[in-house]
Amino acid sequence: MERHGYSSSLRGGYVERGWLQKPARGVFRQPRGALSWDQAVLSLQTLLRYPVSVGARTALDLQSLSHYVPRRAARIHLYSPKRLPAWLHALSLEQTFAVRDPRRLFAQRPLYPDGWSLDVAWSPDDVLDGELRALPWGQWRWPFLVSTPERAYLELLDELPKREDFHMADVLMENLSNLQAPRLQRLLENTRSVKVKRLFLFFADRHRHAWLDAIDRDRIDLGRGKRMLVRGGRYDAAHRITVPEELLEDASRNPDAWEP
Repeated sequence: MERHGYSSSLRGGYVERGWLQKPARGVFRQPRGALSWDQAVLSLQTLLRYPVSVGARTALDLQSLSHYVPRRAARIHLYSPKRLPAWLHALSLEQTFAVRDPRRLFAQRPLYPDGWSLDVAWSPDDVLDGELRALPWGQWRWPFLVSTPERAYLELLDELPKREDFHMADVLMENLSNLQAPRLQRLLENTRSVKVKRLFLFFADRHRHAWLDAIDRDRIDLGRGKRMLVRGGRYDAAHRITVPEELLEDASRNPDAWEP
């Protein structure tokens, strides 16, 4: 606003007259209804050009892939390699923001592709670099960057077991029958977390969607040794992880699949 000639005193006068609202220090908005979390994130993505995308459970919600799973009080999952401004967490919203650095999970790539513009009418079928999708937002159909379902599910698994639960991850996988195998293959090969890759294959093997047959496991580095992800659970020898006992209720048909 300074660059466009709106001085501090002028902005203050606009706020006093009700022409602008000031939801947090250093932030101004036009008084058009209640402020929502997606407006704040969209402003970061498009107006301020922050490299930030919506991921994990939130991205699955936005793509209608978690409608069978009860929603908890909202926590919005954001991914950015750059520190986001403090005002984002100071906004008076019902939701809170959980911000993660995507470089923990994936090799870093430029977030904005060539030709990125607010003037382009992006459709949900536009997939950027196989990992991000531009959902059209609002009457202007601004591109709202979210993780593809394939990437979002891996991001969700990274939250296990402290911030997400195994049952929800299992129910979500049951709904993910239309994932794209080539996209999954690339993501799994580039995922740095052994825990996430083993959990993904564990849940995928439970539900046996058609795309699973196209995954080449020999190209996925699953690391060495065992991983205890939950205390008091059972060890699944096939995937070398300890999971809640109820997830191995089918083990009687394959007694070699787990160890006490």
